[in-house]
Amino acid sequence: MKKLFLLSSVLLLVIASCKQQSPKSVITKKIQYDVNIKSPDADWDWWIQNLVGPDREKLVDMIMDGALSGKFQAYDYFSDSIKPDDIREMLADTFYLTYKRNTPPYDEYDTTVIMKITRDDIRRIRFLEEWDIDPETMQFQKKVMGIGPVARRIDLNGVERWQPLFWIYTDKDFVRALQKEKG
Repeated sequence: MKKLFLLSSVLLLVIASCKQQSPKSVITKKIQYDVNIKSPDADWDWWIQNLVGPDREKLVDMIMDGALSGKFQAYDYFSDSIKPDDIREMLADTFYLTYKRNTPPYDEYDTTVIMKITRDDIRRIRFLEEWDIDPETMQFQKKVMGIGPVARRIDLNGVERWQPLFWIYTDKDFVRALQKEKG
């Protein structure tokens, strides 16, 4: 009797484990989009397009410190690897401007303007993902292949623009495929 019970238990386990998984369907191999991590509107609920300050700072620090220390390999937007010194350099824009005095004799003079990107300027994270879906349950599965900080910049004319800084690829297979493409 014990043998029959044991045999039937094992048989039930085998049958249960052989249950077919729902087939997943790839929606896209690559999708890229930005996510605000600091709300663009102070009137919204705190969690809409926002991470709480300490959590946001921790995430930005993790990305920036990792890239600047070389812990995480950073890539430019052509998927070429870049060094920490390249990142330091991109965090400060230098402009040389010539102005004309508004009082006589209206002489021209040169000015150097250095606009630094601070960690507080990083208000978005760009994601590169692969999406799968189970058509039976509509369950999505997202695989993050890369993340990149995006900084809010105000140019000399007061115009807001968004500057992607670099990528950190999180999927080793994706990095190998990129390297293979480049030859």
